[in-house]
Amino acid sequence: MSQEFIPLSKLPVGQKGRVAMLVAEGALRRRMLDLGLIIGTVVEALLKSPAGDPVAYAIRGAVIALRSEDAGKILVQIG
Repeated sequence: MSQEFIPLSKLPVGQKGRVAMLVAEGALRRRMLDLGLIIGTVVEALLKSPAGDPVAYAIRGAVIALRSEDAGKILVQIG
């Protein structure tokens, strides 16, 4: 089984991915870690807003909305 890494912002609604890497720095990185986005965490894209941004994600039992700009700094493993 091949493994592919994509930005979380590209994860299709209904699909799950596992956090592989955070490319954010500073306060944004700290915020992501506080939300539970650590390596190995399973994330599911749940809903897109009507405009397409932000997107709601299921993370460790909580639903969290992230802007595409921020979600693009989280690489997830699919497949």
